[in-house]
Amino acid sequence: MSSSDRRSFLIALGLLPLAGCGFAPAYGTGGAATALRGQVTAAEPANRLDFLLVSRLEERLGRTATPRYRLGYQITTSRRALAITSRQEITRYNLSGEITYTLRDVTTGRLAASGTVESFASYSATSNTVATLTAERDAQDRLMTILADQIVTRLIAETGRTAP
Repeated sequence: MSSSDRRSFLIALGLLPLAGCGFAPAYGTGGAATALRGQVTAAEPANRLDFLLVSRLEERLGRTATPRYRLGYQITTSRRALAITSRQEITRYNLSGEITYTLRDVTTGRLAASGTVESFASYSATSNTVATLTAERDAQDRLMTILADQIVTRLIAETGRTAP
């Protein structure tokens, strides 16, 4: 058996288990991600964190005029001091976030998916108040991006499993 024949055989042998498991690429034609694209509208943002979350969700899922699903969410954040000097000055913070979400069919109100995602982002505190506030806002931006991406990933996985 030549080298290229052996390589082709081994590749085909490696892909054989995927053929029977129903594997389909999420972003492929007709995949779960394309089924959600332009079909989800998030609840109206009421504050800066909501706005950051909804903006990222719209980046990933697209905006829609006639949604099939409505995404409700509840954001909870907390800030904790991580590094404290011997003079009791805080030099680093941890910003934790948790979002509980529900995806409902707009016409029937049926629950299509729900869950909770959580993560954190850290930032440094300096003696300069403006720099510390800027670092905190940047951490909020990063945290909402992380959490929105987790929500989208879970929605794609759920949609792929239940085929809406």
